[in-house]
Order: sequence, then structure tokens, then C-alpha cells
Amino acid sequence: MNGFITLVRNLLCEGGLPQAQVFCEKALELPGWYRPEKKWDLLIVADGQFIAGIEFKSQVGSFGNNYNNRTEEAIGSATDLWAAYREGAFKPSARPWLGYLMLLEEAPGSMNPVTNREPHFAVFPEFKDASYARRYEILLTKLVRERLYDAACFLLSDAANGPKGKYWEPATELSFEHFSTSLLGHVMAAAKAKR
Repeated sequence: MNGFITLVRNLLCEGGLPQAQVFCEKALELPGWYRPEKKWDLLIVADGQFIAGIEFKSQVGSFGNNYNNRTEEAIGSATDLWAAYREGAFKPSARPWLGYLMLLEEAPGSMNPVTNREPHFAVFPEFKDASYARRYEILLTKLVRERLYDAACFLLSDAANGPKGKYWEPATELSFEHFSTSLLGHVMAAAKAKR
């Protein structure tokens, strides 16, 4: 994931953001409401203003347990941050931008349909026979549509082609271009507002 973090940092800096305002190696902690702090993967903080935060996650193997953990983590991190924002933790910042980028291994375990147990109630129809890849696509789409994140990116890559930098995007709404355009638009608007 370091390559994607570097790519996003470089895009921001090429867009005119000073590198000193992009944090991706240290000083990544932000206060939460339900916990003291949470460490993000990339932050943009300029002149005491929290502009944007991004989570970069990947998953190789162990799809069942890791999918549930990633889901709970993504929902929890955003919920915690927005509660902290509501309570004034980032004053005098305007509403920050939140993003989530997920790279999933394309393998039989992530691409084959998964059954649900449903001992008491039926799952929602979109989850019927959905693979873990499809479940991630559903998750990230819902996270954006519920405004927990401003944009999300979902990438798939297999073990042979991933190290060569090859990946594919199963959903246009979750493409890297859409993700980066949304981020750059917010960051540039925030920079103009400060002038």
C-alpha cells in the first residue's frame, strides 16, 4: 500500500499542495470521540486546519474474518471521526474530506460466491451469494452513499500481476480516478478558501 500512499501524496503535491501539509509517515494521529486517538494512513493538515484523511487497506487471503474486521473498522473509524468533528475536536476546520482505498487479492476465495447462515432473519438481497469482492464493493458504495466517506476506491489484483503494478477496478463509482478527482477538488477548494 505504500506505493498508493506515495502516489496520492505526489498527486496532491503536483496539484500545488506543499509537501509539509501532507502527512503519511508520522504525525498521523487524530482525536476520536469514542477513543483518545486513531492513526490514519494519510492526513492533510494546513495551518491548523484538518483538510482530509485517508485509510489505505489491503487484504490477501483469510477473506472471511478479515472482511468482517475491515467492515467494522471502516464504519467505526468514520463514525468516531465524525462524532469528534461534531464535538469540535478539529476547530476551526471546515468539514474535512474522508477517503478509503481498498486493494483486494483476486483469488478463488475472494471471487467465488459465499453463503450466508441466516438462522433467524434473511440478509438483504444484495448479499445473497455475493463473493467477498462483491461484498467489498457493496460496503464501499454504501459507505460513500451514507456519507461516512466522501469517496472510496476499490481495486482488485492477483498474486501474479499485483507485484507488477497491474490491477482492475470492478466499479466505476469506486475508481481511482473518481477517488483522486474528489480528493483533489476538495483540497484545492480548501486552499482557495484560505486565501
